[in-house]
Amino acid sequence: MLGEMIAFIRKDKNLTKAGIARGTNINTGHLTHIEKGERNPSHKVLKTMCKTMGIPYRPLMYTYDKELTEEHLSYKVVSHIPYDKIPTFDALGSLIDCPASYPGASIAVKINDTSMEPKLKKDSYAYIEFNTPLDNRDIGLFSYQGQLLIRRFIIRKDGVVLRAEDKEIKDICLDPKENFYIVGKVLGTNLDLEEK
Repeated sequence: MLGEMIAFIRKDKNLTKAGIARGTNINTGHLTHIEKGERNPSHKVLKTMCKTMGIPYRPLMYTYDKELTEEHLSYKVVSHIPYDKIPTFDALGSLIDCPASYPGASIAVKINDTSMEPKLKKDSYAYIEFNTPLDNRDIGLFSYQGQLLIRRFIIRKDGVVLRAEDKEIKDICLDPKENFYIVGKVLGTNLDLEEK
């Protein structure tokens, strides 16, 4: 996925392979292999590449070990992974233990409503892995129309749907070309661990 993201960002920012290769001190052939996913850049090269492209390093780093499936490619996931954005939080929380069973967790988000019950209970904490492509029916954290939502991700032939578990809440039907971001994948909650 990292190579596809680099290629997408380069094209999105109207940058050339030659310019990135020059700024990163690698040859264009090596960059082509990286963009095709045939090679991974070292962390040092990736940092320099991000600096050359004028983007932060961390959001792209989260895609380093992710693989894309045909389903991910069908809804053009790379155009919905925020490479130059990070989530904001209006209130500072505290720290929560990150269990070894969720090694990819980046943050924990408190569930403040009942829209995803019974799967995600109000006042529990959802462990989120940033910039992870979602498969059909995965639960994710999304940025949509200026708000963060936790919803089930449904892939249909005619587009994508964000669905609450609460049947009273309307589905959000999206065209893959529509502006929404997959902030991350919900790995589980702190209550899941207590139940085990």
